[in-house]
Amino acid sequence: MADLFDSGDPAPKTQAEGHRPLADRLRPKSLGDVIGQEQVLGDEAPLGVMLAAGSLGSLIFWGPPGVGKTTIARLLADETDLHFVQISAIFSGVADLKKVFQEARHRRQNGQGTLLFVDEIHRFNKAQQDGFLPYMEDGTILLVGATTENPSFELNAALLSRSQVLVLTRLVLSDLERLAQRAEREMDRALPLDGPAREALLEMADGDGRALLNLIEQIAAWKVEGKKLGVDGLSTRLMRRAAKYDKSGDEHYNLISALHKSVRGSDPDAALYWLARMLTGGEDPRYLARRITRMAVEDIGLADTHAHRVCLDAWETYERLGSPEGELALGQAVTYLALAPKSNAGYSAFKAAMREAKKTGSEPPPKHILNAPTKLMKDEGYGAGYAYDHDAEDGFSGQNYFPETMKRPVLYQPVERGFERELKKRLDYFAKLRAKRN
Repeated sequence: MADLFDSGDPAPKTQAEGHRPLADRLRPKSLGDVIGQEQVLGDEAPLGVMLAAGSLGSLIFWGPPGVGKTTIARLLADETDLHFVQISAIFSGVADLKKVFQEARHRRQNGQGTLLFVDEIHRFNKAQQDGFLPYMEDGTILLVGATTENPSFELNAALLSRSQVLVLTRLVLSDLERLAQRAEREMDRALPLDGPAREALLEMADGDGRALLNLIEQIAAWKVEGKKLGVDGLSTRLMRRAAKYDKSGDEHYNLISALHKSVRGSDPDAALYWLARMLTGGEDPRYLARRITRMAVEDIGLADTHAHRVCLDAWETYERLGSPEGELALGQAVTYLALAPKSNAGYSAFKAAMREAKKTGSEPPPKHILNAPTKLMKDEGYGAGYAYDHDAEDGFSGQNYFPETMKRPVLYQPVERGFERELKKRLDYFAKLRAKRN
């Protein structure tokens, strides 16, 4: 779920109302009219429980555009008899905040509370965010912030500790269809679209209720002389809305995570889909080439020693061909990685080695594997007792190569997949020889 807009029979429209945007005319008049968001508005959901108990606390609404953050905040003020004040962090500064707080304090002295709705609250810096705290704590304001970015990264811990984060989700197709039907009742006419075109319209909105209503207003102004348009007719007249993608925000990290986990999960179709989503969103293919190569090293490793080379070749191919032709090479690399045998044994072994290195500090190597280019070093025992492996039986001496005070750890543990199956055989073989020699 997701969005705004009220239900019921439309009220008679005045001439002035006819010029109001459709989204404004359909704005809900109560929380019960809101489409979707049951996860926060239901009787047993956070807002439902707060309102039933008569104890509304400060909130942070986290969700994409067009899902009702502003509308719900305004309706909460109505439900709790609080004066509603709305500001945007994009256009407001310290002077604006001081004025808002002064007016809220004066209002409180006269017995009226204030619900302060701050849109794009993550745009405020740390000092500005800290400025809300005393007014939240003494009850001057009830803060409702809205953000499209992950609050964990963008908001101060102090502000988060005094608020409850509620996640608002994008509209699904069934929610958008309900919204379209409300719009048709408000306009007193059906959209001139056949079934597939209507579904295509809902998909164009990309989960944004406000965007859908703007598209519907455009369609309502068309003169189609009683006929219904199909998908081709709709696409000719409307441009598909660009998918929401911020190369430096949550979507960037969410989608690269989805791509990486699809490769790790051996699903080439899902991996190609998320790769395509990032490319169509405008992601730098070089960034993707680097991350794809990392996947080969981290999740495939020595189970398929060719995977790393495939990624580097794809990267080089992109550098030579550029976009869009070179992107095909990245897609082929992703497909290869998804179908390759998986092992993180090498990755895990390296991390374990790093932990051991930090723990053991400056422990020196055992003297028998140190070179002794001077007489003094020979006298100190450097190189004494070193067994030259090529002279040993089976070309393996089984000597200890760790610091003498360190218990031998087991770092690399290959899996029974791909080429690592062969490496495991070799590792087991040397382990038996080592036990025999020692």
